[in-house]
Amino acid sequence: MTQKRVLVIEDSYETQQLLAELVLEPNHYRPISAMDGEEGLRMAQEENPDLIVLDMQLPKMNGLEVLEALKEQGLDIPVIFTTVRESVELVIQAFRLGARDYVIKPFGPIEMQEAIRRVFSTGALRAERDQLTQKLVDVNQKLQRQIQEMNVIYTIGRSVTSLLDPNRILNRVVEAAVYLADAEEGLLMLLDKDGDELYLRAAKGLDEKIVRNLRVRVDDSVAGRVINSGRPIFLTGSQAKVATGYLSKALLYVPMHTSDRGTIGVLGVLNREKERSFTEREMFMISALADYATIAIENARLFEAIEVERAKLATILQEVEGAVIVVDEADKILLCNSAARTLLELSEAEEDVVGISIDQATSHPDLLGMFQEAHQTDRVIHDEIPLSDKRTFNAQLTPIKGIGRALMMQDVTHLKELARIKSEFVTAVSHDIRTPLTTIHGYIELLPRAGSLNAQQQEFILRARQSMDTITELIDTLLDVDRLEAGYEIEMGPCNMIDIIESSIKEIQAQAREKEQELRWDPSAHPMMVYGNPNRLRQVIDNLLSNAIKYTQRGGWIAVNVEQEDGHIVTQIADNGIGIPPAEQPYIFDKFYRVESKETLSIVGTGLGLTIVKTIIEKHNGRIWVESRPGVGSVFSFVLSALKESDRQTAIDRA
Repeated sequence: MTQKRVLVIEDSYETQQLLAELVLEPNHYRPISAMDGEEGLRMAQEENPDLIVLDMQLPKMNGLEVLEALKEQGLDIPVIFTTVRESVELVIQAFRLGARDYVIKPFGPIEMQEAIRRVFSTGALRAERDQLTQKLVDVNQKLQRQIQEMNVIYTIGRSVTSLLDPNRILNRVVEAAVYLADAEEGLLMLLDKDGDELYLRAAKGLDEKIVRNLRVRVDDSVAGRVINSGRPIFLTGSQAKVATGYLSKALLYVPMHTSDRGTIGVLGVLNREKERSFTEREMFMISALADYATIAIENARLFEAIEVERAKLATILQEVEGAVIVVDEADKILLCNSAARTLLELSEAEEDVVGISIDQATSHPDLLGMFQEAHQTDRVIHDEIPLSDKRTFNAQLTPIKGIGRALMMQDVTHLKELARIKSEFVTAVSHDIRTPLTTIHGYIELLPRAGSLNAQQQEFILRARQSMDTITELIDTLLDVDRLEAGYEIEMGPCNMIDIIESSIKEIQAQAREKEQELRWDPSAHPMMVYGNPNRLRQVIDNLLSNAIKYTQRGGWIAVNVEQEDGHIVTQIADNGIGIPPAEQPYIFDKFYRVESKETLSIVGTGLGLTIVKTIIEKHNGRIWVESRPGVGSVFSFVLSALKESDRQTAIDRA
């Protein structure tokens, strides 16, 4: 332990001896003495003691003058001053000049020892405080550096998400890497299309000649080792010089990874003059920047691909004959092709249309009504839109999850005219056929009156009547299909599916008994209310039950069930009949389609019953489907929207 030195500036030799022999030497302090103020100041400058014991009354310079000189010269040496009398003014003046303690003469050895101990203890505490303060400053500087580093990384991260220009982002990444690693140079190299060479994509601090010519092979370079291994590389000294081919003292290369394409490039920092090598912390920060650079490159690649696809889609939509409008959730136009702009008489420039709301683009009440209904139901909306120029458009408004809605409109004026002509033709032909049929029917009825008929003649008349009934039924069915397809309004209102099924079963029960079939029906005690036309819904049940009876063998069973699920009424009619082959099932709702098999040869039908059923269900915004297995049976199911509670209660009260 170093012996502390104490300078005693005292003009009394006896006092110096007393301090040296009784206080300083016994406590392992080395005494230094001076007899006047000038000598004391000189020795303080030369020896720089650990403590000064200073008498206030000295020749040449008094104690206060010595304190002033010490302060002026910046000598921060602890001072204990001695005085023969205690003066408040003197004490304050001395302490202002830097004195740490004082002792009144005459003093004893113990009193001086305590004063010295206090001064050295205070000095130790002050030194410890200064050391802690310096540590705090160092930690604060380190934290400030880390905050700056995090801000740099955060800024780069924001750039990746806010900028689509990869050149700007990659240059920022390289600049940030140089800053964070306190490096002299930085570079970012990417693999070419063949994967054989790396070319320079961004750089900071590199010589222009190097930048222009920097292209390295993967199989013969440090960067290539990073590509092949997928791991960072640290090099220092001669290793770095040999590896790079030009003067460098330290380098750090980190890989740029993608999930699908592997390692696509290298981000590196170099020192050509500094001796300092790079640290693990700097490697982690550079790796984070490399990840950001990779994301930026992938974002740019994906954005470019999206732009290409968007351009294709825009071209397709512009060339489509039909009108197409895409809106967001707030009904503001995102896309509007030229056909739609022409139809709605909007600006020819798409940019003038994008962003305006649909009610600004058109005032057509039917179109606006479709959008209002779409907000309420969130389902596909179909409607026919008549225009003032006598044209008619078929419109379909489809919800697109996460985007909004797409409106597609097709000119069906010609098709509407064809449908009208067809309807008129069917009506006219039906009328023209009914007239001779009535005549034939009349003559057949008169034949027995013309004379007696043998058994064979009676059989012929019966077959003629049956054929006439079949033709009449076919005509009635054709007219019914035509009316439904023509879009005649169906009067709608609240109706109870339980009541509709009950009435149908009562009428058809006799047919089931004739074939000794069991008709299963367990009606719910609670009404199953839908919004529809009871007569048309009864027609659906009649057709499905009639088919089930016809295509179920003698002694079989037919079951009817109706349930409410998630705001919908689901009705099912099942049987254990002959079933429908899987290959035939997609076509059974088509017009005039009948399953041809040995089991169906003897069953009479027009092939229009299921067509009528499907058309009626769709008119009620419902859906129908079949599940069937040959030899096991069939289940026909259809679903309709259930009435809200308030409408249901109104219907029950009215009933």
